[in-house]
Amino acid sequence: MIPAPRDAALLPLSGPLFFGSSIYRGSSYGRHHPLRVPRVSTVMDLASALGWLPAKSFRQSPRAKPAALTAYHTADYIAALQRAEETGIVDADTRARHHLGTPSNPIFPEMFRRPATGAGAVMLAAELLASHATGAIHVPGGGTHHGLPDRANGFCYLNDPVLALMALRRAGLTRLAYVDLDAHHPDGVEPAFAGDPDLLMISVHEENRWPFTGALTDDAGGNAFNLPVPRGYNDTEARAILHGLILPRLAAHAPQAIILQAGADSLLEDPLSRLALSNRAYIEALVEIRPLAPRLLLLGGGGYNPWSVGRCWTALWATLAGLEIPDHLPDTGQAVLRALSWNGGTRPDPDPQMLTTLLDPPREGPIRPEIRDRLAHLARR
Repeated sequence: MIPAPRDAALLPLSGPLFFGSSIYRGSSYGRHHPLRVPRVSTVMDLASALGWLPAKSFRQSPRAKPAALTAYHTADYIAALQRAEETGIVDADTRARHHLGTPSNPIFPEMFRRPATGAGAVMLAAELLASHATGAIHVPGGGTHHGLPDRANGFCYLNDPVLALMALRRAGLTRLAYVDLDAHHPDGVEPAFAGDPDLLMISVHEENRWPFTGALTDDAGGNAFNLPVPRGYNDTEARAILHGLILPRLAAHAPQAIILQAGADSLLEDPLSRLALSNRAYIEALVEIRPLAPRLLLLGGGGYNPWSVGRCWTALWATLAGLEIPDHLPDTGQAVLRALSWNGGTRPDPDPQMLTTLLDPPREGPIRPEIRDRLAHLARR
């Protein structure tokens, strides 16, 4: 275990770090599942093709040991998850209790090792951040914010944001913030820390969308701000929420560390939401949020279009690392994007500009009355 922080004696991380693993290469939830598409491997390949993953910045994600996962998850559930991976089957009782072997949470060959790798990465990242005065780490394989203590939920077998927040606490940080930009509400994170005044939680997610939690009036005992947004949510509205809710609440809270969950399913091209952001909105959020705490852990999350999610998370890594994003990708970068596919199904090919650029065109629009009204409601708290 890395020692608890003593801020005056700590040094900053030498530079932003990126955690990745080969387990994401070829690992799939199955041909009929939204997570059949490559995501983290695309980010690794695209960043490498652009020269953005030097050895000094890249770390292999370790796999969390079962005992470490019981900081949040039950031992029975972890054992059932391992057993399902080993045997490739679950019985009816296991399926009913732990929600394994369902359409959302299917049996697949890496169903324990893959999420345990994401969890191991975020826990190690949390310890590294806590042992330094300042720093930033990107773990695109993290962000599985639906997982519950005793069961899988919403494609999430483990809840690595909860494990990361717990790791930060164990390492000596007390005042924390969790900001979630995913199109789906973090129904696994919020109840884990409900009523904790030292942990600020903010979620912006699509209204009337699974898991149908995170109502505007849901404050989780006082420390959560939930802002459901309507379909068609645009960059201008995202900016209004950033400056009207997220930034002022973070500044007032003054966290020692921020976890930013950047699920890319709020992008226009994503098949599992009806929102309309460009990846520029994510970049703007990262740029504005980064100065508000000395430590930042940037996670992935949702995102089911391989081109849009790969481009978004690569652009976020570039932003975190202070790298210049070109207007037009070199041939090496284009080759990575041209090699992608939906891995089954009949969804349309991507727009040609998604194969040659990293940044989306801006997707500005009006700020609708319901956005203004909801911001005003939260401002009164």
